[in-house]
Amino acid sequence: MRVWLAVMLLALGIPAMAASRVVSLAPSLTEMMLELGAADLLVGRLDAGESSPALADVPSVGRYGQLNMERLLSLQPDLILLWPGSVGAAQREQLHRLNLPTYVAQPSNLDQLADQIEALALVLNRPERGQAVAAQLRERLAQLRAEYRRDKPLRVFYQVWDQPLYTVGAGQIISDALAVCGASNVFADLKLPAPQVSIESVLQRNPEVIIAGSQAQLDAWKVWPQLDAVKNGRLLLLKDKGLERPSAQMIEATAKLCEQLNP
Repeated sequence: MRVWLAVMLLALGIPAMAASRVVSLAPSLTEMMLELGAADLLVGRLDAGESSPALADVPSVGRYGQLNMERLLSLQPDLILLWPGSVGAAQREQLHRLNLPTYVAQPSNLDQLADQIEALALVLNRPERGQAVAAQLRERLAQLRAEYRRDKPLRVFYQVWDQPLYTVGAGQIISDALAVCGASNVFADLKLPAPQVSIESVLQRNPEVIIAGSQAQLDAWKVWPQLDAVKNGRLLLLKDKGLERPSAQMIEATAKLCEQLNP
């Protein structure tokens, strides 16, 4: 075991004994469990609608912001996997008071994502699998950075929602995915992970590319022909929603993003 990983787990209060009854409170962490070959350890998960057939028999403990604490406790977990944004502050505090071992994952960049997958594998007693997956991700990342590096990064506006208008800010893993592709988030200076912005501020920052999740959202920008993105026809429909769910598959979603940004 890498020394720094061992120290990390001790700091988190996670026991040295491998977890055997895991409840995942984030779809991305549930995906990590599958990627690490640890679906057999899952006894509960946060429901996010569509899911793998491998999760068909895993009970739901609620949805985003609607955690069923009684059902969770009835499953007698010995490890909770938590993405802070998926559970309200009051219920996070309740979990803390119950003193349940909790692994918190909120990577702000793709390198941290690889580190956290490797660390989670240790907790699940899948160290070899974790090392293999993490090594593959790091190698792929290095390849993408070398292939798409630009001396002058493309200025990109990444639209999360339209009414109201939301984007991603500093410390958000999607901003790092853009950087891997030789681009820069025009709102990377904002501290909030998902800040609300105005149309005027987008016009002022004048992105060369706009990325959004629907064609209707992209078409709405055509009323602003002065934008470089509109002028040059660089309104891109996000091809892979995996970019917004950090697990191992996010690296290939990033590769698809790079292809879109660098045709």
